[in-house]
Amino acid sequence: MERRRLVRVPASSANLGPGYDTFAAALAMHVEVEVVETGRFAVVTDLEVARDRRNLVVRAFSKLHPPDDFEFRIRSTVPLSGGLGSSAAAIVAGLMAADHLFELDADLLAHATKLEGHPDNVAAALLGGFVVCDPGPPTRATRFEAPAGLEAVVVVPHEPVRTKAARAALPAEVPMGDAVFNVAHGALLVLGLAHGDWDLVARGLDDRLHQPRRAHLYPRSMALVERAKAVGALGATISGAGPTVLVWCHYEQTGGVLETLRREADGWARVLRAPFEPQGADVREL
Repeated sequence: MERRRLVRVPASSANLGPGYDTFAAALAMHVEVEVVETGRFAVVTDLEVARDRRNLVVRAFSKLHPPDDFEFRIRSTVPLSGGLGSSAAAIVAGLMAADHLFELDADLLAHATKLEGHPDNVAAALLGGFVVCDPGPPTRATRFEAPAGLEAVVVVPHEPVRTKAARAALPAEVPMGDAVFNVAHGALLVLGLAHGDWDLVARGLDDRLHQPRRAHLYPRSMALVERAKAVGALGATISGAGPTVLVWCHYEQTGGVLETLRREADGWARVLRAPFEPQGADVREL
């Protein structure tokens, strides 16, 4: 009898303003991978991704077990570029499928962080909700729930920005004033989220480490971040390496913000409702 597993993993947004490489949140868009023991290797998908052993799901799976006898059927509602954690979701899906099939009880966060290069997106994909990551060693992630009434809209530009270019735009060292600013605002954001204090959340979204230094890579996205409060949102942050913008809303404002952003982004970006997702990666037998 052929063994089958279905893994469902959420998208994620990392950094969340001041929390560079340490803060992230899961979003309600998903990568789904069905792994079937057919006796032969295959990747079946309509997505524009590798269909051989270079595929990220397969590469992650193969870290825990050879993929030779398995077919990988991959679906996704997560945009493949733009900073919404599609690669992290693929990595988590592959690792989780292998771990579950072979009852390995592996340290999935450690394996996923090694493959992805940093823990924020993979931790949010694994755990759901909001995460604060300690890069370690060892790598650890602490999860907490989104406050009731907090919603998100994402603005996904048609023109991608290469993660490599976004990383290269950042210096090895930053001024002490910028570091202090981010420590303060990261603390305000976590306090605001923990207590459901919208004023603190809005204040805590500001950043001086990465967004200003990358602004030349996505000027339209940064203009939107700076104008977010004017369109009724709590604020906005660049999602991961960008250029996607995560727009933070109180639920009463979401509808109006969505309409305004769709008008403003017409022709250069997609605007999608993307609620914060409490459920992390999930696997079940079929």
